[in-house]
Amino acid sequence: MLTSRRKFIKTVGLSAAVLGMPKIFAYNKFNEVQPNIVFIMSDDHAEQAISCYGSKLIKTPNIDRIAKEGILFQNSFVTNSICGPSRATMLTGKYSHINGFRDNKDEFDGSQVTFPKLLQNAGYQTFLIGKWHLKSTPTGFDNWKVLIDQGQYYNPVFKDNETEKEFTGYATDLIADYALDMLEQRDRNKPFCLLVHNKAPHRNWMPAARHLGAFDNKEIPIPETFFDDYSTRENTAGKADMRISDMYLSMDMKLKKGFYDHETGSGGSKEFASKVEDIWQTEYDRMNAEQKLLWDNYYDKINLEFKETKLEGMELVKWKYQRYMKDYLSCILSVDENVGKLLNYLDSNKLSENTIVVYTSDQGFYLGEHGWYDKRFMFEQSLGMPLVMRYPREIKSEQVCDKMVLNLDFAPTFLDYTNIKIPNEIQGESFRKIAGSSTKVEWRNSIYYHYYEFPHGWHSVKRHYGIRTERYKLIHYYNDVDLWELYDLKEDPNEVVNLYDNHGYEKIIEQLKIELKKLQEKYNDTEIPG
Repeated sequence: MLTSRRKFIKTVGLSAAVLGMPKIFAYNKFNEVQPNIVFIMSDDHAEQAISCYGSKLIKTPNIDRIAKEGILFQNSFVTNSICGPSRATMLTGKYSHINGFRDNKDEFDGSQVTFPKLLQNAGYQTFLIGKWHLKSTPTGFDNWKVLIDQGQYYNPVFKDNETEKEFTGYATDLIADYALDMLEQRDRNKPFCLLVHNKAPHRNWMPAARHLGAFDNKEIPIPETFFDDYSTRENTAGKADMRISDMYLSMDMKLKKGFYDHETGSGGSKEFASKVEDIWQTEYDRMNAEQKLLWDNYYDKINLEFKETKLEGMELVKWKYQRYMKDYLSCILSVDENVGKLLNYLDSNKLSENTIVVYTSDQGFYLGEHGWYDKRFMFEQSLGMPLVMRYPREIKSEQVCDKMVLNLDFAPTFLDYTNIKIPNEIQGESFRKIAGSSTKVEWRNSIYYHYYEFPHGWHSVKRHYGIRTERYKLIHYYNDVDLWELYDLKEDPNEVVNLYDNHGYEKIIEQLKIELKKLQEKYNDTEIPG
């Protein structure tokens, strides 16, 4: 059954001693040879910007290929829609309050069990390249090379266990190239697990030079809820500082000093706003002379046009939306190209048949819905993450799954496919049985979400937790408020009408609260301060 959320268009270092296990191969229970794993995760890649999810905004043929040759999950969600916590959950299979990484100010405890450590202990080679964003040193990987913090788009600095060095090039291209280098240098007598973590398309959306202007001849349609007035959510959605109208003219719009009168809005952080122009200048200055020439040939025209037109009010907001979207989508072009590069390597080395390939994002993202960019809220665009998976030896092609899966499920799923025992502390469930089975299997009918980064984080999104079922979503905002919201995803897929105080929903709310409490008890999240 297709949910109201979206309609699919079918175009498609724990040591061995600590773990108490010897380093031996654990053979797959259905295959004689263990599968390899290639896990590709981008940052803030919305489903609305992937063509196999029905997007009319962009074509993503290589990501689509994974879906066409495997399975697309229509209802895949995160447990906490923000970069670091999502990554910690992916690695551990545990909710944020259990793995200790609730928001981006935390530091990941690298001593805890992660699925790469368990794979490594079972004889796998494990590799990590790209964005880490967990502050601590990566553990459980034979070879790793990560960006510092958020990383840079142009000439990024990479760190490994020996060096910290700047490399010339574009981040998405470099990440794919170094991933292929790791595969080339691997021990070919062992199975491997490769995590490829893109920076793109994270803010501030700096496209590769070859993609500058790729969408200039296209007018990006404004979403139906772009002018949302938050009338039934004034003290929650209405308080968030993530409106496209408040994007920075410098960092976000790529304008130079002298081409606008003054910086606009807050961009999600009033503290950051006071220094954003200098930060953007530093980012621009990272480019070498050749890169700057290509960049300026494109953006100088935009700067000049902006200065001459003197946009204000709603015209300025619409202009910001078009610039934001065209840069964002242009960043995705390089992501998709490099997914293709990885798939081609697997093909040419006869690895495709026995390699699990996953493409996903650390969370969803707003592309103008509710007038927003960013994520954090439990609304569908940020709660949902794209997820396509291919494994020819076990997963039939052109499948679409509507069951609800979570980023909590990655760890147990990979352990299941490799026939490694899933530790009791892992809270997720393996979705192997719903990805490769043609029979009906018992599966969850509700999911639990919990967001923490308030008041010290960006964008002023209040702390909240909630439950989503196939039809309804119940959210509780807490800490400095005590507010509830109820949405009927069938009748109100855009989530603009809060039904919590409406007559006639009392029984539904009661049932949802009972189920919510069960989930909190199941996941041991019952002590919530404030």
